[in-house]
Amino acid sequence: MDLGLDNKVALVAGGSSGLGLATAMELAREGAHVAIGARDPQRLEAAQHRLKEVARGRVHATSVDLTDKAAARRWVDEVAADFGALHIVLVSGGSPPIGPASGFDLEEYQGAVDKVLMAAVNLTLAAVPYLKAAGWGRLLYVASETASVPIAPLALSGVTRAALVRFAQAMAADLGRDGITVNVLAPGGARTPPMERAAARLAGDGDVEEWLAAMGHHNAVGRLARPDEVAAVAAFLAGERASFVTGGVHLIDGGAGVTGPDLPHLTSARKDTYT
Repeated sequence: MDLGLDNKVALVAGGSSGLGLATAMELAREGAHVAIGARDPQRLEAAQHRLKEVARGRVHATSVDLTDKAAARRWVDEVAADFGALHIVLVSGGSPPIGPASGFDLEEYQGAVDKVLMAAVNLTLAAVPYLKAAGWGRLLYVASETASVPIAPLALSGVTRAALVRFAQAMAADLGRDGITVNVLAPGGARTPPMERAAARLAGDGDVEEWLAAMGHHNAVGRLARPDEVAAVAAFLAGERASFVTGGVHLIDGGAGVTGPDLPHLTSARKDTYT
């Protein structure tokens, strides 16, 4: 299927690993020019190398702290200037700490809002003028199943992702007549580096693979998602074929929403497990 992404310019925030990198890889394979941004220079260098191996267009990598509002906006401006346009913005990144709603103080709530919501809002507002100028745009946010399904041990994720959904839907209503679609991806558990590190911490001297299996057993498929499975949905939504899909929250959870939550790996987890 031709997604119509040849020579489109994609900016991927949080593109050095995990779901962000997997989506950047898909976009690069489809012929888009891809700019990735994240904080860790070493991860960025490794990610850039992987992207260049599959890319049909240009690849650009920038070390940027996405919570630094001025730096993030400069990055958007620089990418648009360097490539001559901007068409696709995907915001991915880390998750806030895990724990129940009463287990965090006000500063921790504020930190989660800044990390998940405000970073996405800031990038969006910086990018929208370029998408309008292009007359074609895709805004995509990688959230979590907590955007759709309340999971008590993931309180900060639910609070911030629910707010992100409402922002995205408001932007979809605002920008639809400018040829810009806005969608939220709500993946369940995926085998990403943070998930693997969490499993290693929980396993201690035990079997990491057993913990990873436990993390995925509650969904209908019975395993964690591969990053490329989530990225395939993102790439479709970024493409021309999804031009009438906007304002949606796309649950990619392997059927966890129909089997019900059962997350034994969270019962003994500390709130810093996924950092």
